[in-house]
Amino acid sequence: MQKFLMLSAALLMSFAAAHATVKTEAGLSESAAGKSEIYRLNVPVEKDLATTQIRLVVPAGVGISRFQTTPGFSRTVSKNADGLVTEVVWKGNIEPMEYARFFFQAVNPAQPGELVWKVYQTYADGSVVAWDDTQPDKTPASKTAVK
Repeated sequence: MQKFLMLSAALLMSFAAAHATVKTEAGLSESAAGKSEIYRLNVPVEKDLATTQIRLVVPAGVGISRFQTTPGFSRTVSKNADGLVTEVVWKGNIEPMEYARFFFQAVNPAQPGELVWKVYQTYADGSVVAWDDTQPDKTPASKTAVK
């Protein structure tokens, strides 16, 4: 019974903490300055509607070099005058009770600091959940400590 209660508590905590996150491929929230890293954007559907678009705002100083293809999704990128990717938009469907992962390779900034990944999740009804710290207690931005 105790194992069941512990498992139930762990599952509840994981559902309560479910939101769009960017982590390293190994699932970490930290990386080294100047390191080439594979990141994964994890997007769960938290409504009874499909997610139809995900927009990622790339933190300044991060140099995205390539993406892993994600079947069923199209991808567009915006770049700044220096040719660095500043924003990525994936369009496709993630159905209720599902999640999708989007992988990309990037080089971290040379200086230590904190990367703030802003993610905007659009649902089939047009509503957008802004995982950007505008409401940190409800919709936090994902962060990576660069050491």
